[in-house]
Amino acid sequence: MVEDLIPGVYVKSLMIGSNVLSDMMNGFLMNANDQVTDVCKQLAADPKLQGGYNSMGFSQGGQFLRAVAQRCPTPRMHNLISFGGQHQGVFGFPRCPGENSTICNYVRDLLNLGAYNDFVQSFLCQAEYWHDPLNEELYRNKSVFLADINQENVVNPAYKANLQKLNRLVLVKFGKDTMVDPKESEWFGFYKPGQSKVKYKLEESPLYTQDKLGLKAMNEAGKIKFLESPTDHLQFTDEFFKSNILQYLK
Repeated sequence: MVEDLIPGVYVKSLMIGSNVLSDMMNGFLMNANDQVTDVCKQLAADPKLQGGYNSMGFSQGGQFLRAVAQRCPTPRMHNLISFGGQHQGVFGFPRCPGENSTICNYVRDLLNLGAYNDFVQSFLCQAEYWHDPLNEELYRNKSVFLADINQENVVNPAYKANLQKLNRLVLVKFGKDTMVDPKESEWFGFYKPGQSKVKYKLEESPLYTQDKLGLKAMNEAGKIKFLESPTDHLQFTDEFFKSNILQYLK
């Protein structure tokens, strides 16, 4: 679609692995940090991107590309568009993406074994952004990915400085999302600690009030755009894309 709407644009579709099957499997069974490192290498090696680029991340790709922006500032990411990314993590796996029921059942079994089990954390990327509001301390201590990029334990000044280099951070939430629990995570919201019913907004989170990532400064500068599609996960229309997203890709 993008090539049709922006003549002459260069589009790079990121793949983790040598083929579609390995890319799909790695989306479940490869450490998120290793995936981010792989993407950083791909971007740095592409001569057509050295002047900078705009990025679109779909579902977990949203938080993975945010990690790229925070960890790998060269080449520079100008705009990051997150479609249903789970930026405060998930506390549920209600509907598995994709068509492979075997891998989905395997992922559920591993999450039931214990999302914060060291073995599970070492390779199951869905566990690496699992956020248990009933045990925030365990999450902070054991999460090998989300706790790091959200500055839960140690504030990395480079993460904050690099994220603020974005011209725009566009957060697309899906109002009828049946895959992401809670869907408010797509706008950096989540469950208040100690329970799993009452939720907070980005502006109420320590991540924002303490400005650990620069999100408060970015929002006050008008650099964060909150968009909502009244549809299920990733089911946006062509008109939504043209009216709301296209401007950030030019």
